[in-house]
Amino acid sequence: MNKLTIRVGKYTTSRIYHKRISTKSDFVSLSRMKTHLNNPVFEVISAVSETLGQPAFVIGGFVRDLLLKRDHKQDIDIVVLGSGIDFAHAVAARLKGEIPVKFFKNFGTAMINFKGWKVEFVGARKESYRSNSRKPVVEDGTLEDDQNRRDFTINAMALDLRPASFANLVDPFNGIEDLEQKLIRTPLDPDITFSDDPLRMMRAIRFATQLDFSIDPICYKAISRNASRLEIVSPERITDELNMIVAAAKPSRGFIMLEETGILNLIFPEMVELKGSEIIDGRGHKDNFFHTLAVLDNVARVSDNLWLRWAAILHDIAKPLTRKFIQGVGWTFHAHDFKGAKMLPGIFRRLRLPLNEKMKYVEKLVLLHLRPIALAEDIVTDSAIRRLLMDAGDDIDDLMCLCEADITSKNPQKVKRYLENFVIVRQKLKEIEEKDRLRNWQPPVSGELIMKTFGIEPSKNVGIIKDAIREAILDGVIPNEFNAAFEFMIREGENIGLKRVYE
Repeated sequence: MNKLTIRVGKYTTSRIYHKRISTKSDFVSLSRMKTHLNNPVFEVISAVSETLGQPAFVIGGFVRDLLLKRDHKQDIDIVVLGSGIDFAHAVAARLKGEIPVKFFKNFGTAMINFKGWKVEFVGARKESYRSNSRKPVVEDGTLEDDQNRRDFTINAMALDLRPASFANLVDPFNGIEDLEQKLIRTPLDPDITFSDDPLRMMRAIRFATQLDFSIDPICYKAISRNASRLEIVSPERITDELNMIVAAAKPSRGFIMLEETGILNLIFPEMVELKGSEIIDGRGHKDNFFHTLAVLDNVARVSDNLWLRWAAILHDIAKPLTRKFIQGVGWTFHAHDFKGAKMLPGIFRRLRLPLNEKMKYVEKLVLLHLRPIALAEDIVTDSAIRRLLMDAGDDIDDLMCLCEADITSKNPQKVKRYLENFVIVRQKLKEIEEKDRLRNWQPPVSGELIMKTFGIEPSKNVGIIKDAIREAILDGVIPNEFNAAFEFMIREGENIGLKRVYE
């Protein structure tokens, strides 16, 4: 690439004098960068910069995503030389309307909201770290100091907002070339960068996954060397990064990198246990780690539901615990669905994932994930469909999505057969639901009515009658409606010796 390095004031600026950064159409032209800084707030920042004599720069993810023509969050990070808080107040005073300034004096940062955009101001700073904490010691610094402290070269690029040099790129680490090469690289020594703030190792893998980039080999080795430093990072911050990997277009890339660098074994050892295939008497089982990743990618192609993706990650999590070789049969993983569901609360608790209805949702899908597959292997009966609908409730569509994603066989005939059978299962689900209304089923006859009708107290007999009504509806003996269930209740009560005392 032809590159001309020039000086704008005291700051080195990389200017590309090709028409584009590259011949690829997915990059923004630097020569037209001014037209892309079209948010009115940049014009105001530029004017304030000149008035106060404080250089100001937009830096970080906004610049990276702008260059990549990538949809970026409505966040703008501004670095100024001097007080970021004073600068923010000056900008807010010039904007139309009363714009409140939220500031955090201890951190030297301030933030305003402008037309849905969050604009954060901070004074340029340099940082130093203690070995037992990822919280830096901060002091005032230059723009160069501020760029040195950034995690990756592609996040260290800045655009000058001073009027005389508006939209010029300040890129001391050739981050723009790393964008073109699709490379994640640290500005400084990666061992120091990752040791100082170990969360950056997770961020490197997350960015590589989200952007479909590679990690520089030197940095990749440094992640492996420093993985144990993650012990000083809170589980909540680790899981935030992990969830962004799970939410990526192809999350398997991130999990493979987490496993290769040793991070996955530190934060999620149960998933590492899935790896590998054992062979006895010439019979082996599939590598359930890579099978899980294939299922995860399959789900990711059709759904952005984070918790459905977690169900894909966890659907076979108990297979290492239930793996057994039986002579004449081969490998079995009996009850891995049940035991996997039982493992979920402990995993969610350790990863600081929510212990609420989201966990219950994942737990349900893990517990039920074999049911539709069993139906697809056998004759689909109305009774079996009713039971599945009753147990899955409103999550039946997500369960079917997970089960279809679970078909990862390399045998195309087998895949075709399963998917065709799933079409039949889905059609049956639709027909039965329209007829019997069994999603999130509630019994048409309550326990209170049973006790009142027969004049009995809470007892085993109440449960016997309720179960009998449920089974009669599931087996199609009676329809899912009150009158039929009430008449069935009377007959069932008489069968176990109860007499009706209330009409």
